[in-house]
Amino acid sequence: MNIQKDAGPQLLRDKRYAFFLDVDGTLAAIQPRPDDVFIPEGVIANLQELAEVNEGALALVSGRPIAELDQLVAPLQLPLAGVHGAERRDINGKTECISLPDNVCGELAVLLGDALAQMPGTQLEIKGMAFALHYRQAEHYQQAICELAEAMTKRYPMLALQPGKCVVELKPQGVNKGAALNDFMQQAPFTGRTPVFIGDDLTDEAGFNTVNAMDGISIKVGEGETQAAYRLPDVASVHHWLNQTLLQLDQDDKSSVRSQGYESLSSRI
Repeated sequence: MNIQKDAGPQLLRDKRYAFFLDVDGTLAAIQPRPDDVFIPEGVIANLQELAEVNEGALALVSGRPIAELDQLVAPLQLPLAGVHGAERRDINGKTECISLPDNVCGELAVLLGDALAQMPGTQLEIKGMAFALHYRQAEHYQQAICELAEAMTKRYPMLALQPGKCVVELKPQGVNKGAALNDFMQQAPFTGRTPVFIGDDLTDEAGFNTVNAMDGISIKVGEGETQAAYRLPDVASVHHWLNQTLLQLDQDDKSSVRSQGYESLSSRI
């Protein structure tokens, strides 16, 4: 598992935790294009059981829209924070969204689309209230992409710039994963639990800060400076850590979980 510091047996044996998980680079390996990303079936099965063992206190917190997150973990219906928290769905299926004015969205789509058309290999991803400027296939455009995004935040002050791995996003001011986690922690089934957040990118640092302030457990995936207290080296290690966590949490509920028809955990990963 190779966590930076020993997380301690309480993490694996105490069910009073609320799990928050990023997707790209955490549950799913980074792919050349966002549409190529997938979560292995065995990991989805583990997410389902981890949610059940923790009375539903598990949510995905991602830069992706909720609709894409649902597709990635189908057939699960989990609490979700999409577009860094601009969209949020609770345990009961109630969804809240922060939006931009229609005219701003339309203008941005045209301006950004025209600009990226002049940068072969880049990709514009429109998320409704946010825009992702991808340059994984054209990293030599990084500076130009950053300058374009900064210019848009000056033109539209209601926007905030969010850098990531080979991507820069434009999103509504005040939207971040830390705020999304805080909102979840005010509601059942998360309230009263200790938050655990696993993420890999700059977009996850606000979440780490929020979890640290709550005396929770923050885990960074991969290299790089971070506010997280612990570290896992890669996506495969996240999958293994989740599996080992389930093996511990499942000890007291083994008979009841197995009676619902779940296969052996040890054979999934």
